Amino acid sequence: MIRTPDRQRRPLYDADQRARRDRTRWTLVQGILAPLQFLVFAVSLGLVLRTLATGEGAWAANLSVVAKTVTLYAIMVTGSIWEKAVFGRYLFAPAFYWEDMVSMLVLALHSVYLLALATGALDTSGLMLLALAAYAAYVVNATQFLLKLRSARLEAFAAEPAR
Repeated sequence: MIRTPDRQRRPLYDADQRARRDRTRWTLVQGILAPLQFLVFAVSLGLVLRTLATGEGAWAANLSVVAKTVTLYAIMVTGSIWEKAVFGRYLFAPAFYWEDMVSMLVLALHSVYLLALATGALDTSGLMLLALAAYAAYVVNATQFLLKLRSARLEAFAAEPAR
């Protein structure tokens, strides 16, 4: 087997992108919306699981999934604006390509939930299971973004001059 040298990993941000990231207000907006969305998710997950386990509280569980979906839409729209400000495109910048791909799945599952809820296409159990599928995809996506944030912090730390 012929071994080739490992490709050097391209940094997440070049100097100009890092400067744009640091000066845009959309970075702060994302920093506020991400934990808010996670909080709504955690509460909603509890309500969805309760409804599945007991059959009670469907109204509250459905309302919580709608609230989670609204926060998802908000973070997706503002995240696209952030990506445009930093990378010059609204979605699928190379640095966030796979995160954006999984975000589309998350958005689709949440949207299908809203459609099923509005049309009565699924019973309560079906809605709750669909919510869990959407939430599983969300957890994968949130993990992707947390790993990307960690990577960016490690890059910034490595780039700092030694003291």
